[in-house]
Formats: sequence, structure tokens, C-alpha cells
Amino acid sequence: MVSTTHQNAIQQTKLWVEQVVIGLKLCPFAAKPVKDDRVSYIVAGDAPMEQHLQQLADCFKQLDSAIDIETSLLIFPGSYPSFDDYLELLHLSNLLLDDLRYSGIYQLASFHPAYCFENSDEDDAANFTNRSPYPMLHIIRESSLEKAIAGFDGIEQVPLSNVKTLRELGYKEMESSLREILQTEDD
Repeated sequence: MVSTTHQNAIQQTKLWVEQVVIGLKLCPFAAKPVKDDRVSYIVAGDAPMEQHLQQLADCFKQLDSAIDIETSLLIFPGSYPSFDDYLELLHLSNLLLDDLRYSGIYQLASFHPAYCFENSDEDDAANFTNRSPYPMLHIIRESSLEKAIAGFDGIEQVPLSNVKTLRELGYKEMESSLREILQTEDD
């Protein structure tokens, strides 16, 4: 993984959100909070998993008190290069969500550079719906998501549309896009 500063990790993540998530219309709800500057980008330092889980708990508390923040991305640029290790973090993060009684208030979406859906080939372009420059956890307000879904016709078609879009672009194109984003440095 590319060594980078926290600022670069944030810049590269923002670029990924703008070019891939919003640019390819993978998430129909992402543009508004980004445009309104209501996304919190938090970089986790190189630390043991227990400290990362504490940082996640802190993110929940921050969202509790900061109504101007719609959603948060907790980014792990120096950790979890192995997808299996990341899946362990994700599992423990969801347990923490339950233990702290945040289920139904927040939910987690998962992203990783080597994300691979179960029963999917590693080189299936559809995996790029959840591939990102760095391992990260996306903390989403349930109430905001429910409101957005209620005002969106055809939500059940979004995953199918995403798969179609990404497969049409192809694995090599998506891999190249992610590589270009990682080569972007803070000015």
C-alpha cells in the first residue's frame, strides 16, 4: 500500500467519492451531503484493532452531537491490507454497534481496496461497488437513509444498475481509476 499522510488519504478518499461513487452514480444519495460539506473524513492511525474500535465508538458519539455532519468515513490507510483482516474489523465493528446500542441509529457500509463479494471472482468489476483507495468504514445515519430511500423510486434497481455500469466499464478501467486516485498527492 502507498505510504501517505493523513491529508493525502483524505484527499484521495474525497476524489474517489467524487469520481467513482458520485461520478458513476453508484450511490444516489452521496452527492447532496458531499455538496453540502456534511461528510466527516477521519483517518485512523496505525494502531491495534482495539484502538480502531475505540475510534469508531468516538465517531458514533461525534455524530450524536454534531447534527451538521450527515455521515462519516473512517479511513485506515496503514492498516488491514488483508481483506480477511478487514472483515474481522468489520465483524467486530458491527458487534460494537450492537453493544453500544447504536443499531437502528447508525449502520456501517464497508469498503476495501481488495473487496470481493462472496462467490464472486476477484477480477469481477462488480466488486468495485465496494472497492476504495483504502480500507474504510462508512457510518450512515439510519434516519437519513430511510428518508432518502422513501423519496427515491426504484431503490431496488440500484445494485443491479451498479453491477451493469461497472461491468461495462470493465475491471481494467476500474483498477486503473483507483490506481490514478492513489497517485494523487496533496498540493
